[in-house]
Amino acid sequence: MKLISYEHESGIRGGVLIEDSVYDLELLLQGSKEAVHGATASVREFLELYGERIAAISAEVTALVAQDPVARVGALSDVRITTPVTDPAKVLCIGLNYKDHVAETGRAFPEYPDVFAKFASTMIGPEDEIGGARVSENLDFEGEVAVVIGRRASDVSEAEALQYVAALAPLNDVTARDLQYRGTQWLAGKAVDGSTPWGPALVTLDEIGDPQTLELVTRVNGVEMQRSNTRHQIFPIARIVSYLSSFLTLEPGDVIATGTPQGIGAKRNPPVWLEPGDTVEIEIEKVGLLRNRVGKPQL
Repeated sequence: MKLISYEHESGIRGGVLIEDSVYDLELLLQGSKEAVHGATASVREFLELYGERIAAISAEVTALVAQDPVARVGALSDVRITTPVTDPAKVLCIGLNYKDHVAETGRAFPEYPDVFAKFASTMIGPEDEIGGARVSENLDFEGEVAVVIGRRASDVSEAEALQYVAALAPLNDVTARDLQYRGTQWLAGKAVDGSTPWGPALVTLDEIGDPQTLELVTRVNGVEMQRSNTRHQIFPIARIVSYLSSFLTLEPGDVIATGTPQGIGAKRNPPVWLEPGDTVEIEIEKVGLLRNRVGKPQL
């Protein structure tokens, strides 16, 4: 199942993407055998109510569409898609999580996941322009797999951790390197307003299978810059979720960016920085393609 958020005259609503059509999530759920009482206008609300039954609902989707054609919003080309989860309580990120990327930075392999945070104001959707050109001359790309939590997770084991993951999505952890390296903390370079695109859809794990076998590619203006596979992650997704939940309660809709492989612009000779008008693509096997342009500086 591919979960999206889309613009509606009543506000941002949750939807399901089936082939090239968008269906309203709440209307579809009215005919579901799994339906429970509660608001599901947004993707986060859906995850809060159905996080333990996503696979069952995913299996119903085709039949639900046939039963209730009124739930169809329109063709994807006619609907504006926003960030998949518009109101995450937490956006957590893992740095230095691919062996080749650690090697290109010259650092030692980490013993534990290196964790930093972003904010909801940083996140943009697949149809938005990447911000940051106004405050940075060193904008860099980082293709990543984003994990979205489906169930409240506190101190879960690595063996159980994937049961708490709802879905995956492509994410571009655009980084203002000049801001990042001004101090010992990365926050300034990682949390520029409107700089982190992700989406277009959340693809549920029942459609993906093993999340540690996914090919990831980053392109800038059609030129391949990064290529790797999630099997090369130092800390696999299950371990990341387990580790974070050991000290921090994860809630439905929380986002975890799981790190980038080698090939970032800062480590190229000469460095490759993003410029206004550049197009950046993050493509992940079985998950989808994210494409955004870099916006012009806004005065």
